[in-house]
Amino acid sequence: MKEMIVIYFISISAICFALMGIDKSRAKRKKWRISEKALLMSAILGGACGGGLIAMVLFRHKTKHAIFALGLPLLAIAQICFFFYF
Repeated sequence: MKEMIVIYFISISAICFALMGIDKSRAKRKKWRISEKALLMSAILGGACGGGLIAMVLFRHKTKHAIFALGLPLLAIAQICFFFYF
């Protein structure tokens, strides 16, 4: 069971990281963007503790948006607690 949870967190973190990277790339080129709702949903579903935070720092993306700057670290803490609880 623990292995499945680890695989899930790694997968959703990779998806969240990719979405943030794609959105940043599209923002630079002034192209169609990935919605904040989609980015937040991938973080809420488990991507905040790995991919979301790393992407936010690495790409310097969404760092001025309070929901991301404060919400992602709080989500990450909650997800890490959840992971260690189960």
